[in-house]
Formats: sequence, structure tokens, C-alpha cells
Amino acid sequence: MKKYILLLLLFPVFTAFSQNTDISILRDINLNRNRQLDGVFRGITNSAAPVAIGTPIILYGISLLNKDSLNNQKAIYIGVSVISATAFATILKYAVNRPRPFVTYPDIEKATDGGSPSFPSGHTSDAFALATSVSLAYPKWYVIAPSFAWAGAVGYSRMDLGVHYPSDVLAGAILGAGSAFLCYKANEWISQNKKKKLKLNLNKF
Repeated sequence: MKKYILLLLLFPVFTAFSQNTDISILRDINLNRNRQLDGVFRGITNSAAPVAIGTPIILYGISLLNKDSLNNQKAIYIGVSVISATAFATILKYAVNRPRPFVTYPDIEKATDGGSPSFPSGHTSDAFALATSVSLAYPKWYVIAPSFAWAGAVGYSRMDLGVHYPSDVLAGAILGAGSAFLCYKANEWISQNKKKKLKLNLNKF
């Protein structure tokens, strides 16, 4: 966990050495984009929060209606993964305090909202936290493929619309996926401990 956080904190230092590459890739994506698709990419980028928040809520509601304890636990895990990713991303944003690309480089065309600090991409973090947690909870190709395709589209939209550097998006993807994985492992550890305690209690009788 400590190594993971340290890596993310050092990420801006590494990207500082490749800032020219970072802005070069962004310019290529943003300035050469098909502007007729701006509405489509705004729709994709705006779907991040509703889908990331709505999915675990809907799954939780369905599990309650069906009295399905297993899917209830999965829904809670997915929700906690997204919340954790959002919290980590917000903390890092203000700790690093990197200006948005359109602020530093006026030629970058801002085609959607983007006001908080740039690093990491919160939209991308939420999307990959959802995609990873859903894929771990329901490891089927027809869940995994569309989940990561959507998350990747969200990440790309943030660059296409000029509000994030590629390194912001990459860090957001790592943070989101990492948060979901850590929550998954934490759930496994808690579950194993409960089973051990149950066995100990049973052995007493």
C-alpha cells in the first residue's frame, strides 16, 4: 500500500522529465480531433460519475429485492471501490496541484468542464475503479470487455476535450484499478478472518 501511494506521489516528478512528450501527445489528440464528435465525447465524459455511482446502487437495490446476500456484498464492494478511488484522486489532486493543460498551454482547446487541479483524472479514476471492481465481482468476458471499453473511452475523452494530460489519465486509470484491487484483497482478508473465527467458535462446542 505504501509503495503504491509513493509511486503515485512520485509520478509527477517522472512526468516532469517527459512534459514535452505529454503535451505533444495531448496536442495531437486535442487539436486534430473531429470536432463534430465533441458532443459524443462530452456524453461519454459526463457518463463517468452517474454510471460509477449508479451501478453499485442499482446492483444493491436488486440484491435487496431478491434477498441475495452474495450480490449484496458484491454491490457494496463495488461502491466502496469507487468511493475509495474518488477519495484518493481528490487528495492527490490538491496535493500535487497541477494546472490544467489549457491553463498552461492556451492553444489547447477546452471543450468541456474542468476546474479542479489536473493530476490525476478523477473521471478516469472513477471509470476504472468501476470497470475493475465489476470485472472482479463478475469475471465474465461480456462484463469485462464493455466495462473496460467504456472506462478507456472516458479516459480518452478527457484528452480529446482538452482537460487532461495523458499522464493524468494514465495515473487515474492506475489509481482507479489499484483502488478496486486493494478493496478486493481487503474483502478477501476480512472474509477469511470471519471463517477462521467461525471455525474457532465451532471448535469450542
